[in-house]
Amino acid sequence: MTVEETESLLRNTEHNGFPVVVSRESQYLVGFVLRRDLNLAIANARKTSEGVVSNSVIYFTGHVPSNSIGPAPLKLRKILDMAPVTITDQTPMETVVEMFRKLGLRQTLVTHNGRLLGIITKKDVLRHIAQLQNQDPESILFN
Repeated sequence: MTVEETESLLRNTEHNGFPVVVSRESQYLVGFVLRRDLNLAIANARKTSEGVVSNSVIYFTGHVPSNSIGPAPLKLRKILDMAPVTITDQTPMETVVEMFRKLGLRQTLVTHNGRLLGIITKKDVLRHIAQLQNQDPESILFN
């Protein structure tokens, strides 16, 4: 994605973090980046890095294609969590609930053979528990 596309994503969503994949087509998980780190890195790059503009491509890898034409790329590998907590689509929900309880997770990424399928958040887990207890999921207070 470009700097401009990423800034638009940050403006138009409230998510606290984003999975990073190889490409929209492959969806192979590379890591996870926090919203605040992404905001800071882009703001700092715009101030200090010469050549980083709205249509600069953001890379989260150590290798940037040398044949790239256009503005200077923005390299953000340092802010990428390359080992986020993940589960597979076959992980039992009981295990997921225990992971959230014992590890204090805010989210976990769901994969199948290394490809990103989605994200389960703390709110999702709390809603699941409420449904098991026949409570109205909307009545739960989230801390």
